[in-house]
Amino acid sequence: MRAKDLPAPVWAAVDAADVVIHAGDWVSVDLLDALEARARRLVGVYGNNDGAALRARLPEVARVELGGVRFAVVHETGAAAGRERRCAREYPDVDVLVFGHSHIPWDSTADTGLRLLNPGSPTDRRRQPTFTWMTAEVVDGGLRAVELHHLKS
Repeated sequence: MRAKDLPAPVWAAVDAADVVIHAGDWVSVDLLDALEARARRLVGVYGNNDGAALRARLPEVARVELGGVRFAVVHETGAAAGRERRCAREYPDVDVLVFGHSHIPWDSTADTGLRLLNPGSPTDRRRQPTFTWMTAEVVDGGLRAVELHHLKS
């Protein structure tokens, strides 16, 4: 089941954030418009469930440097098996890769130091016990305080 709106705690996190990152599957242009209007800064990509209108406005891969940390955002990274090695090879010039698609939270680090983050989903938990999203801080050129937030319903 997909929500018609983001849960209130997610909107509160959007309001508090300097930057909001969305890893695709917006499904509705309305959500993109709402986040663009409300977020101080939005970095996003399209996902496999996003139609032509969203693909016209969003890239497949987004790259941004925030406080000295190089981020890439992409929707799909392929199978979980071998993900760190594969992504380190495909994104050698970034420090953090944010991805979506599976709706399964993920936080790991490749041998190269690449941090891989998937926040799950605050609106479509699939087989996960809770709806989720992540927050993080960039401090002194590093990623800190990465936190997975849970919402039961």
